[in-house]
Amino acid sequence: MYDFLEKIWLGNPVKNYLVVLGVIIFVLIFKRFISRYFAGLLFRLVNRVWKNLDKQSFTSLVVQPLGMFLLILVSIVALHKLKFSDELNAELYGYSIKAILHSVGNIILIISFIWLLLRMIDFVSFILERKANLTPDQTDNQLVVFFRDFFKVIIFIIGILMVLKFAFGFNIGNMLTGLSIIGAAVALALRESLENLIASFIIFFDKPFTIGDLVKVNNITGNVEKIGLRSTRIRTDQKTFVTVPNKQMVDSILDNLSLRTQLKGELRLQVALSTSSSNLELLVNGIKKILQHNEIESGTVIMNDISATGFLINADYFTGPLTYLEFITVKEEINLKVLKLMEELEIEIAGASTDIRIAGQVNS
Repeated sequence: MYDFLEKIWLGNPVKNYLVVLGVIIFVLIFKRFISRYFAGLLFRLVNRVWKNLDKQSFTSLVVQPLGMFLLILVSIVALHKLKFSDELNAELYGYSIKAILHSVGNIILIISFIWLLLRMIDFVSFILERKANLTPDQTDNQLVVFFRDFFKVIIFIIGILMVLKFAFGFNIGNMLTGLSIIGAAVALALRESLENLIASFIIFFDKPFTIGDLVKVNNITGNVEKIGLRSTRIRTDQKTFVTVPNKQMVDSILDNLSLRTQLKGELRLQVALSTSSSNLELLVNGIKKILQHNEIESGTVIMNDISATGFLINADYFTGPLTYLEFITVKEEINLKVLKLMEELEIEIAGASTDIRIAGQVNS
């Protein structure tokens, strides 16, 4: 048995293979328990900064990527203890098998590490979002979503640079210097994307609107559901989902309907010429009383014009900052009461009834 363990196979004793295999199998079997233990240690560190955190939410986000990262890290370290046999170290397209495997291992390790960092960002944003939900202002929620996506992009770029550095041996400093030479061309090619990115920062700091606001821009009206790095997504009154580039949200004339201090309602009546002046006066005064509504802050009613077709009565009123549904409910109530008043006063709308007379010549 001892001779078998000491037998050299592909440049390494058999016992070394068994040790490496045993370590990998051990970590694979107990990966979940080990990752939960380290997740608990991370949770204690995080909990010192943010109190009263949900440990289960943190664990569910971190355990899987942390376990995968530990498995890959231990496997690479264990395999590194083995001597790579010269018999297997052939060349493929000018690169040795050993160098290729080393690069692949580094890529997998970096990807798992970036995955873990992205999950950590998700957890931090989850904490901040819960705290932002406690405040009535939606600006906090907007900033959390924006910076979560922003830092994810930064981490992704760092991951690419790490792969180029540690897996392919690129000199990052020289590469960045070389990129600066073609930076102008890249900036021109990505000009629109850069403009949208800058516009997103303008939106967050200037705050012309926030998530949940009802806005009108470029003949599109709807509620803002998300503000991203490149575009803003709006849910229209037709329940469609419209994506508007942030540059257009900044450069176009934008009407934030949610910031209106009052909502205006209009009523245009053209009553028949057969209506007496006393009934007209009763109608105008009656509409003024109808506008003395709990939700209406101010209103005016005048007989605006006398035309060949009828008497024109204009009524304008302003409510407080109601929701759209509340406003149309008030508007419907006002209209129905005006119609009922006209029925009581026996006043007809101009053109509602038409008399047709046929004049002819009688031959004797």
